[in-house]
Order: sequence, then C-alpha cells, then structure tokens
Amino acid sequence: MSNIRVLDKTFKPYLSSLQIDRAVSKVAEEITRDFSDKNPLFLVILNGAFMFASDLFKKFNFPCEISFVKLASYIGTQTSSQVHELIGLKEEMRGRNVIIIEDIVDTGFTLAKLREQILLQVPADLQIATLLFKPKAFVERYKLAYIGLEIPNDFIIGYGLDYNGYGRNLPDIYQINS
Repeated sequence: MSNIRVLDKTFKPYLSSLQIDRAVSKVAEEITRDFSDKNPLFLVILNGAFMFASDLFKKFNFPCEISFVKLASYIGTQTSSQVHELIGLKEEMRGRNVIIIEDIVDTGFTLAKLREQILLQVPADLQIATLLFKPKAFVERYKLAYIGLEIPNDFIIGYGLDYNGYGRNLPDIYQINS
C-alpha cells in the first residue's frame, strides 16, 4: 500500500484488506453468538456500509433478513450534524430483532436519528454493529453492541467510505495526510 490521491486530497495507508477482514470476522462471530437463533433483520446504512454488509453476510449461516436505508450527514470531510433521510424505512420492525449495520460511527448523530425512528416501531431488540468507531468523536449516549475496530478521529476513505463520492471502491482503508 502506498499513498493515493483522491480529488484534491492525499491519503496514506491505514488499514489493509487483511486487517479489515479480521475486524469483519470478529463482528460476525459476535453477532452469530448472540443472534443465530433469532432470525434478525439487518438494516444496512447506505452508501458506506454496503461493502461491510456484503462481507459480513458472507460469514453468516443462519436465517436472517436484510434491508437498506440511505442517510447522509457528511459534506466533504466534515460531519454536518444534520441528517438527511434519502431512502426511508420500509420494513415492519415491531417485535423483530433489529441490528443496524454501519460502516463508521463518529459523532453518532446519524444513528441517533435512525434509532429514534426504529424505536417508535417497538422492536424486540435493537443493536448496532459498526466496522469502525471513533470514540473521541462520539457524543451520543446509546451503546454500540458490535465494534470491529476503534480508530482515531481522522478522516478515512476506502472499503465503502468516500471523499465526495470517490474512493469507496478501494479494498484498503486510507487516512487523510495531514
């Protein structure tokens, strides 16, 4: 892995595809332990979590369902603290075991809004799984049940994460060069 340029920014290597796969496997094992007999509904947040969700689902061998919601709170490299619902919830969640799948949690604002909407539907259980977590940026009070890796509060791209729509296709994760 070497430095890359995306649009007007340079990024340095941060996490290899092997490190990412280990984190995905860790999350998959924990979810399997807790939900393999509960037919969970996985709710994937697009666009960023599509790669994580795809790799995660390949590691499950139990009954489960998947649905998608598209929310956005980033503009460029900064969180806007405003959440825009782009594609809404369509699934019935009353009495279901729901697991939100997110690529990265930093401030937690986006998930807070989604959690509120889901909790209004009275699921049996609501948990959150994220590949990456920035604990120093997190300002919310809810808990994350499944965390692949904790990382510093730096801007990253690759493996579904983007900079202005670019870089999602990278198999590794890169950190902005400061």
